[in-house]
Amino acid sequence: HHQRGCLAWGGTARLAPVDDVLISVERPLGIDAPSQLVASILSKKLAAGSTHLLIDIPVGATAKVRHMREALQLRKLFEFVGDRLGLHLEVVITDGRQPVGRGIGPVLEARDVMQVLENHPGAPSDLRQKALRLAGRVLEFDPDVRGGNGYAIARDILDSGRALAKMNAIIEAQGRNHEERKPGPITFEAGAERDGVVTAIDNFLLARIARIAGAPMDKGAGVDLLKKLGDPVQKGEPLYRVHAEFQADFKFARALYEERGSGYRIGAPDQVPKLYVEF
Repeated sequence: HHQRGCLAWGGTARLAPVDDVLISVERPLGIDAPSQLVASILSKKLAAGSTHLLIDIPVGATAKVRHMREALQLRKLFEFVGDRLGLHLEVVITDGRQPVGRGIGPVLEARDVMQVLENHPGAPSDLRQKALRLAGRVLEFDPDVRGGNGYAIARDILDSGRALAKMNAIIEAQGRNHEERKPGPITFEAGAERDGVVTAIDNFLLARIARIAGAPMDKGAGVDLLKKLGDPVQKGEPLYRVHAEFQADFKFARALYEERGSGYRIGAPDQVPKLYVEF
């Protein structure tokens, strides 16, 4: 049964050992040159034998790339290097103002993904849109697909249930895990400090809270976002829920939240930052 697809996490494959060494030196020193980033990403993809590559650059105040002009420069650099390496490479700039979907952490993210694939009425719409946009661009690698048509083809594959069927076939082929994984049972909720709408979300802080709560090693640990940008909230209403599997991680995550605050800004509707680019 060839499914012609697999789900893999490449973080530990040691595909580019030299890059792993460079990263171990650069991280603590805070060296983050764009050229280094491009080399780091492309070396792994080339080592894995990729011929076609879609790069996603999220832009936002608390994303790795903060400004549109930086994103455009990075895109140019990727395209230039990709061209020299004979890679068929496309770069898409996306909305990095807040986390995509609702969950941060393996079980929570898997739930989001399956809701999108199942066309669940409560599926996170931003994840659905982003997935369709990226899938559309991948489909347009095919010379027979006219530019701009990819999105509609992707949407049809998703809406018809074919995407879900393929996902299930891949899961079966790789060995389905039958134990039911639930979000970590030890939880606390971050409440809104006042009435208003959500005007900003600190991606870095939420990622740190999720990590300290035990994600991604503890599969059920993480952060479940109950409110997103532009959502109205009332004072005391929960903004997100932190899940942990172990009491110690829970304590550390809660301490970080108490020290740094929720990472959410609540204000007036006109204070929600506009998208840097209209997609």
